[in-house]
Amino acid sequence: MSGWDARLAWRTFNLNWFPIAALGFALLLGIVWTDFSLEPIAFGLAAAVAFALALIAYIHAFARAESADPKLIFWLGTTAQVIMLTAIVGPLSYIANALDWPLQDQTLLLIDRRMGLDSEAIAIFVNNHQWLAKCLEIGYGFIKWPLLGVPIILAMTLRLVRLQQFIAALNIALAVTIVISVFVPAIGTYYGLNLPPHERFPFINTVYAAQLRDILSLRDGSLRHLELFKLAGIVSFPSFHAASAVLYMWALWPVRGFSSIAIGINVLMIAATPVVGAHYVIDVIAGVALAAGSIILTNYLFRFACRSAIDTEAGLPVKTLPQLALGQG
Repeated sequence: MSGWDARLAWRTFNLNWFPIAALGFALLLGIVWTDFSLEPIAFGLAAAVAFALALIAYIHAFARAESADPKLIFWLGTTAQVIMLTAIVGPLSYIANALDWPLQDQTLLLIDRRMGLDSEAIAIFVNNHQWLAKCLEIGYGFIKWPLLGVPIILAMTLRLVRLQQFIAALNIALAVTIVISVFVPAIGTYYGLNLPPHERFPFINTVYAAQLRDILSLRDGSLRHLELFKLAGIVSFPSFHAASAVLYMWALWPVRGFSSIAIGINVLMIAATPVVGAHYVIDVIAGVALAAGSIILTNYLFRFACRSAIDTEAGLPVKTLPQLALGQG
């Protein structure tokens, strides 16, 4: 397989493993240096699936050389990166939020109120319109599917460079989210308002209960054994739901027929975040800003990578994917 886009995408695909490895190393240090433990079966299963997909992608790239199918390589390889990344950042976010920095719920609530926004009034409005509550519940759950859907769509439509840009921006956004959450920990709007949502808003199916349970257990030391498939999203500020929605829309924007669908779904997910996710509105604004910053930084890095690739390949014969990976020419 050859071609400028494919070679640049392949170069970046390999580089995208480094931030994933760095996050994995941070998780390892967290397990070794603290009293946390990680249930090995679920994490091992996720790692094994990621390894198998990556291995198939690399074997196909090296064995088939110029006849390799870029759709298969980048679909399987990038899916492996997504699986490994999500398996790492879940436990890592728990370890980071166990550092017991003072909760910032009242500060975040005050910021919302200074902007003229009332989280309780928003929840009351949604609760009084059951159809809206159901729509937001569905919208909030959309965060999972694009993680696997975006690699398929971008690989099948040969948007190979955009796919690697998406993974790079996702890496940046997740890493920054975890760092910020250490210093701005919060449980959510219903905790800040001192409201029991299931009693006060019975028609809103919120994930707040899981956040409340796990964050308080982390802070009192009773939760130290992490089971991958039982972890909840415990980061309030910035909202990664909002950040991921922007990243999904940006990733699929060039794909005709999918851009409009992506906008509709992800705008709904952002709208659901303050109510179903119990996020402060400032969390959502920060998440959108984080995604925008990640995209800008990714575009800058890719411009640099393009210049570097042009300088490297100037006057040289076209390389196949394996040759490029091995630095041959």
